[in-house]
Amino acid sequence: MSRLRFGTFLAPFHAPGQNPTLALQRDLELVEHLDRLGYDEAWIGEHHSAGSEIIASPEIFIAAAAERTRHIKLGTGVTSIAYHNPLWVADRMVLLDHLTRGRTMLGCGPGSLPTDSSMIGLNPTDTRELLEVNLDIIMRLLRGETVTRTTRTHELVDAQLQLAPFSDPLFDVAVAAVASPTGPRMAGQHGIGLLSIGATLSPDGFDALAHHWNVVEERAAHYGQPAPDRSKWRLVGLMHIAETREQAYREVEYGLEHWIRYFQKVAAFPQMAVDGSNLREMIDFVNEAGIGAIGTVEDARAQVQKLWDQSGGFGAMLLLGHEWANPEATKKSWELIAQHVMPEFQGQAAGTLAAKDRASSTREGHAQSQLDAVDHMTKRYEKELAEKG
Repeated sequence: MSRLRFGTFLAPFHAPGQNPTLALQRDLELVEHLDRLGYDEAWIGEHHSAGSEIIASPEIFIAAAAERTRHIKLGTGVTSIAYHNPLWVADRMVLLDHLTRGRTMLGCGPGSLPTDSSMIGLNPTDTRELLEVNLDIIMRLLRGETVTRTTRTHELVDAQLQLAPFSDPLFDVAVAAVASPTGPRMAGQHGIGLLSIGATLSPDGFDALAHHWNVVEERAAHYGQPAPDRSKWRLVGLMHIAETREQAYREVEYGLEHWIRYFQKVAAFPQMAVDGSNLREMIDFVNEAGIGAIGTVEDARAQVQKLWDQSGGFGAMLLLGHEWANPEATKKSWELIAQHVMPEFQGQAAGTLAAKDRASSTREGHAQSQLDAVDHMTKRYEKELAEKG
């Protein structure tokens, strides 16, 4: 693949107790900022409890963000489809596909917070089993089929969509993978994309990257699907970048500890094996466990390359929206990545660097020819003056 896409995976993460209206406004402004910087994708999460991840409906957020942006594609990252009637999930996404003129994407998962599912009487085993059932129904509906089926939570009788998707033949669909092979299995079975979330947010997940794609390929072959397309594989990673490492370390004093404490003490999501008892240990954990980069653009480039080498190649690098730094430093981090990291992986850096090297290697000869040209024209003018006089 010649061009690696870049984007964000926006849960989001906001410290409890602050103004939620302003926090949501910052999220919308961030997506606008990324659109202006040329990022390719933004995936928006669905959560209903625990106080930090406060977007309840990614579809509503996407509708608002779509009116503020021009180019960036907007996905549900992810819709917890075990919580919903699969008919309405498919129907809402087709509507968004039309409203955004093909800029929408559907990400599917079981739901990451047990405090969400427990409020509707489901446990994590239930949500994973329902994910498999509901994803099959959604894909059949999106293909134009009529579905009659009874699940644990819903009954569908001759269910069908009244609109075909705007995208031809279908918008991007991806399924989340954290630690287990469940996500890769379903991606291969249905011929859809894979969102590796935990694979880049914990050391164990990092080690499982190549295995995840092996599972996708094996299941695709088993179900007679075409060979999986690595461009549909998206990895979620961690970064905060500044002009120097020391500056980056100072800036994450703003929110890194809250983010790690959230996974250690609030969110019952043990796959996010984050560690550290003080700020420096937390920084070292991110940088040394293979899961992220807090530092400079050189550190960011090295981290993307490490993920590429570990995985064997993928289609999009999604950076987690985490608010480790204040809003101004966060926007600057995204700008530095767009300016200095993205070109390295999108075929844009090589051309200008090669042009610089060519110009440098021939400068002496060209500079002399320029001086010769000036001297020639000066003498010519002097000759004209002499002839005129």
